[in-house]
Amino acid sequence: MEIITDSGTSIPLGTSKISQVLALLVARAGEVVSVDTLVEELWGDRPPKSALTTLQTYVYHARRMFAQNRLTDSDRNVLLTRPPGYLLDASVDETDATRFQRLLRQGTESLHAERWEEASEQLRDALALFRGSAFASVSMGTVLSAHAANLEELRTRAIELRIEAQARLGRHREMVPELQSLVIARPLNEWFYGQLMVALHRCGRRAEALEVYQRLRRVVRDELGVEPSAEVQRLHRVMLEPVPQRAPETAASFRELRIAYGLEDRLVELGAGPG
Repeated sequence: MEIITDSGTSIPLGTSKISQVLALLVARAGEVVSVDTLVEELWGDRPPKSALTTLQTYVYHARRMFAQNRLTDSDRNVLLTRPPGYLLDASVDETDATRFQRLLRQGTESLHAERWEEASEQLRDALALFRGSAFASVSMGTVLSAHAANLEELRTRAIELRIEAQARLGRHREMVPELQSLVIARPLNEWFYGQLMVALHRCGRRAEALEVYQRLRRVVRDELGVEPSAEVQRLHRVMLEPVPQRAPETAASFRELRIAYGLEDRLVELGAGPG
């Protein structure tokens, strides 16, 4: 976690308790975070008797750091005392977390409106804000861990939506390397395996698409003792059928694959409708 000034100077925050306080305030920028919540984050269910005084000291040092590094205008205090706690008074685009969520909302809306290129760009910009796992460089208690987990879920959602936008734009070859990385990073996410199978099939690489299925089957059987989901099995069966005479890149054949995988229903649910 770091603070970047208007001039581009980076100020890493490290793993101190002050950084932990700031990270939670960043995660809930624009909201009042109660003293009780901050104490729970810092010390769990065993706070010291001096917890309140110590927390006030951390806030004092955080404000001092803002002032010493001239992170804001001299007449602006971004770390405010607001009963029953503290508030980080930052605009949507002043923290990566809130900016990411704004871009994710915009990308989702663009996808609903079938503006595939716009959706792809907005979701790409949202994902570019991540430079690792959320709050990875900060010590986390239970409260901040929950916020980090939520951001990681939203990150996965943004990846899924961007892949859908890319597929609608017909960029299957470009999708293959990213999807190959995703199935390695998230070996139990069957949705990514399915998308990789479709992308490879669309590139005329059916044998590789079928091998991806076998790889997934081995993983879920070894790790979970189950077979792949019904949707992925159905996609596999479709790919085993003889290749139709028409070119595999036609919209009709791709729609069959989307239907087989349930992607049509997914996009209808999103409001995009079948194409």
